[in-house]
This record gives sequence, C-alpha cells and structure tokens, in this order.
Amino acid sequence: MNVADSQRVGSSLEHLGYSFTDQAEEADVIVLNTCVVRQSAEDKALGRLSSLAPLKRNNPNLVINLMGCLVGVRGAEKLRERLPYVDVFSPPSDPGPLISHLTQGEVHSLENAETARRFLMMDEELILPAIERGNLVSAHVPVVYGCSHACTFCIIPYQRGVERSRPVGDIVAEVRSLARQGVKEVTLLGQIVDRYGKDIVDGPDLAGLLRLIHEIDGIERVRFLTSHPNYFDDELIHAIAELPRVMPHIELPIQAGDDGVLADMKRGYTQQDYRDLIAKIRDRIPDCSIATDIIVGFPGETEEQFMETYRVLSDLKLDVAHLARYSTREGTVAARRMQDNVSDEEKMRRFRLLEELQEKIVAEINSKYLGETVEVLFEEKVKNRWRGRTPTNKLVFVESDQDLRGQLLPVTVTWTGPWSMQATLQEVRTANSIAVPLS
Repeated sequence: MNVADSQRVGSSLEHLGYSFTDQAEEADVIVLNTCVVRQSAEDKALGRLSSLAPLKRNNPNLVINLMGCLVGVRGAEKLRERLPYVDVFSPPSDPGPLISHLTQGEVHSLENAETARRFLMMDEELILPAIERGNLVSAHVPVVYGCSHACTFCIIPYQRGVERSRPVGDIVAEVRSLARQGVKEVTLLGQIVDRYGKDIVDGPDLAGLLRLIHEIDGIERVRFLTSHPNYFDDELIHAIAELPRVMPHIELPIQAGDDGVLADMKRGYTQQDYRDLIAKIRDRIPDCSIATDIIVGFPGETEEQFMETYRVLSDLKLDVAHLARYSTREGTVAARRMQDNVSDEEKMRRFRLLEELQEKIVAEINSKYLGETVEVLFEEKVKNRWRGRTPTNKLVFVESDQDLRGQLLPVTVTWTGPWSMQATLQEVRTANSIAVPLS
C-alpha cells in the first residue's frame, strides 16, 4: 500500500515540476512514507528521520514530509513537538497536505473540486513517476483503504481509518491507465481485500471486480492481497478458477493455529474453519499456491497452543508463511488488556521452529517444479540475471543477454531451492527455425 501511495505522491510532485533524485543531499523535498505495523518499523522510521535533521539545519529551505501510518488519521500534534524539523505531516494515502504546503494552499482553494483531485493525482488517471514510466512491469492498485475489523493485535484500523472501498470506475480507469504505460501485472490491495464492495450499495464485490479487471487490454496478470478467511467466499474461488489472467496465488493469513489464541486475537474463525477453507480452495483450484501469516508469542500463548500452530503448518504445507514475533502496539486492544508474558527468547525459539519447518515444506513443494515448463513474467535484471515470477508467485532467475523486461515467456526449471528457482528460456520451434520468443 505504501508503494502505491508513494507513486501517487511522486506523480503529484512531478506535476508541480519536481524531478526525482536518489541523493537526499540534493533534494528540495524529502518524503518519508512510514509503516508501523510492527514496533521495529516505527523505530526504523524515527531513526531515518533523525538522520535527516542535519540536512534541514544545513538547508533551512528543505521541505521534509512525514507521511503514512506513523502520522495516522488522528493527526500529528504529538509528532510536531517531537519532530520540530518536519515541515508537513500527511496521513496515509493523502498527498494533499504536502501539495498544499508547496503551493501555499493554492490547490485546496481551487473552486473546482474535480480540478483539485486531478492536480493531486487523486483521480483515476494515475500517471506513473518518470523513473518508473515504461519500466514498471508490476504495479499495486489500492481498492480498499483502511480497515474496520480491528484484530486485537493490529494498529492499522487506528492509523488508516475505517474501511472504505474505492469506486469501481476509478479502479478500472486506473488499471487501464497503467496498462497504457506498459504495466503487465496489477495487484489489487486492501488490508482485507476480500471485503471490497461491502460498503458500496449495488456495487461489485471482489469477484466482480476481478472479472472487470480481467478484460482490460494489456494486463496479462491480476493478483490481490491480503484476504481474510471470513470473507473468502465461493464466488471469489470460482472467479480465480475461471479467469486465466487471475493468478492462482492466494494470501490467506491464519495468524495462529489454536482456537483460544484465535479468539483472543478476535479473528472470527477456528482452526477447523481454516482447514476446511484451504481444502475447498484446493479442490476447486488444484494447482494454486497459498501464503499465510503467523504471529508467534501472542500474549498468553502456551507451548501447547504454539504446537497447534506448528501442526497446522505441518499438515497444510502452504507455499509461503510470513512469520512475525508478537510486539506490543500502543493503542491496540491487546496492549490495553493483555499482558505480553512470552519472553523474547521464547518468541525467537518458536519463530525459528516454524522457520525451519517452512523451509523444508517449501523446498519439497518447489522440487516438484524441477524439469517442468512454466510461464514467467520477467520484471528486472538483478546481478546479470533476469528475475521473474510464475503464476503461483514463485521467484525464478534466468541468465540471458536479451531484454526480457515485461516479457511473458516459457522457461524450463533447472534448479529449485526453498526461496527461488533457476531456469532456462525454452526454445520455441517455428516453421523454419528454432527461436526464443520475445513477445
């Protein structure tokens, strides 16, 4: 979500005549877009801000903008006292305060609200920043802002506000605009993306939105994240199964495998509910990959409860497990009502156990790709190798002197590991020759 927000800020700044620099010392404007989903992320953001203070002392005209979840939707009063060298504080997904500051309020005084939206690049026509235009293969498109579910461990609802779906027309128009700029793949974003449309009367749900995006010329692949098990319904499963451009890769966090911990987290389902959903998805989409999120060391989690999580992960053999150690987030229900009574050492031990288990699981899953032919969408060249992803979101590296950026090509897998695979471009026989396709 922050990547998408930053692109919109960059577009707005270029509309004002600014251009990108990767040297902070050369900048007239510095925007730090922040995440606070974990304490470590907040600490990192504050540390980066501290490193910018000397630049402000040396150049009083430098504009420093703090944006995102660290500011949150409740304002920046406390932060102003702590960070006097920051000029502008912007809530998530809103370039307005920065643009208003740079134009001395000109934008927000515009009589035509639609003109103001366009000036802020907040309408459906997103023009990518020049550094990405024509080079970006995969783009993120927010479809749901905020969240109203309020899991007890999560700060996001308090920082990003209530759940609100974007109008379907704005989303479709933005994806069309991205396709015209060379984007081949879009990922639809929401804190709980499968709740898209729940707050819009007579509008499409996520399955309906996927069907609309699927028909846009130029878009080869469509993904979405992150889903919640409570809202992943049959219509969504059918849409993924039926639409060839919607990739068979599903992000479906379980967070914990014990029913008591899940209840304390206010997740709204049981371990068996999750197992049944995975079985239903695999029955309808046999070759899909599934990713999950897991938090270890939630307040009160016993060894027996942790082992329930271990057994679920061992049984289901999911393709990806994003692991995190619980950290207290001020303002959440868990912070107010629950004691963080699992030691850091124990959290790390549990983390390592799941990490080792998942590495074995993924190595086994990926080994089945060895010798197989799969289609890869190539994104960029990294250390003389082209990097791309399969439909199931497996990372693949290919050595080639050709320009493969944005190409969707068949490859033969020659090596597999737990985190990536290596492959060679597959030769395609034509009437009179053998060639490697470039389109």
